[in-house]
Amino acid sequence: MSSLKHLYVQLKQYKESHKPLYFLSAMVFFWTIFDCILSYAVPLILTEHGFSATQMGFILGSSSIAGAAFDFLMCRFVKTVNFRRVFMFMFAISAIFPLILWQAKTIPIYILAMLVWGIYYDLYNFGLFDFVSCYTEKKEHAASFGIVQVFAYLAEIIAPLVASLLIVEYVDFKTFAGSAIFLFVGFLFLILLMIITRKKKLVDVKCEDGYCAVKELPNSASQFKLWKKIGGYVFPALFLTFFLYTVDAFFWTIGPIYSEGLGLDGFNGLLLAAYALPFILVGFFVSKLTSRCGKLKVAYISFLIGAILLSCFALISAINPVLTIGLTFFVSMTIAISYPSLNGSYADYISEFPAIEKDVEGLEDFFTNIGYVIGPILSGFLADTLGIEKAFSAIGVVGVIFALAFIKSALRKKKLNEK
Repeated sequence: MSSLKHLYVQLKQYKESHKPLYFLSAMVFFWTIFDCILSYAVPLILTEHGFSATQMGFILGSSSIAGAAFDFLMCRFVKTVNFRRVFMFMFAISAIFPLILWQAKTIPIYILAMLVWGIYYDLYNFGLFDFVSCYTEKKEHAASFGIVQVFAYLAEIIAPLVASLLIVEYVDFKTFAGSAIFLFVGFLFLILLMIITRKKKLVDVKCEDGYCAVKELPNSASQFKLWKKIGGYVFPALFLTFFLYTVDAFFWTIGPIYSEGLGLDGFNGLLLAAYALPFILVGFFVSKLTSRCGKLKVAYISFLIGAILLSCFALISAINPVLTIGLTFFVSMTIAISYPSLNGSYADYISEFPAIEKDVEGLEDFFTNIGYVIGPILSGFLADTLGIEKAFSAIGVVGVIFALAFIKSALRKKKLNEK
């Protein structure tokens, strides 16, 4: 689990032997602040330009469609990647994104911006996998990903606060200039990373010609049938994956709009900062929780609690909107517990049937993308229909219904197995 505890343990163990990993983490930290500042600003820009929340949802959802399409093309046509070229291209595309966004006025131009957004985020994932595969030992891969993810989580906490300071009455040049500073600092760390890795010995000799970090795609009807069969077996975990990312999309789509209405004079970003904070805290206790109670059980019960809390969003907002910051923190805490519990359950499936590892990973990725497509669209539609506060409550109620249904189904299966 990526947490402050994980970071402390690994830094104590690695000390100065993993300098490239530290430079990569610094690069990711500043680049993620850039990305999250714009993530906060985009919904505000769209509403300021007169688009409805539903239109905003469709526009934002197109970025995930673009990412999935680019992922498909990379997997189909690119056999090898090199993190240096991938990250250089990622920073170039990242620099183009705010320029398009700044000049955008019509839906086609906004969709173009979303295409760029989806592509550069996918490039980040490809570059990260290639670096970790080539410059860290296999036994250190999980720990290395964890270290990088902690820095990304820290950036997600800081970015909304920075964004709310930059945005006074509306999104203007200061927001884009501020995000560009973080992008530039991240680029400097990339240059340093490229310099020090030139002299570092590769862990895997395959990397000398470019490591094949590209995922395999199903290429036949039989492969899709296998996905269908495996999907039926792991469906409870896959559906929860979809729902968690749908909720995440809700917070990053209509959350900034709600935040800017809190009237906290430069601290409106506290809502999304509170949403991001638990992800670096739960590592202190989640492993003990799952070992005692079971991974999927913990995932669903914590999600049920979170859904119940989220269903109260409109009520708490009516009492005092500022209290929704605390509510968001506790909702996020339950979601943050669900994520590692789910990942652990996927690992259990894979350890039980090693031959389906790629298929389980592919299905997880597919359901994640669906969540990030449906989430913005649904949140926008509900915000237009019910209002933002009731939109959060509505997705919470739906979550409660599905969580109870799956828990009931799991208990029924357990009783049948006992008989």
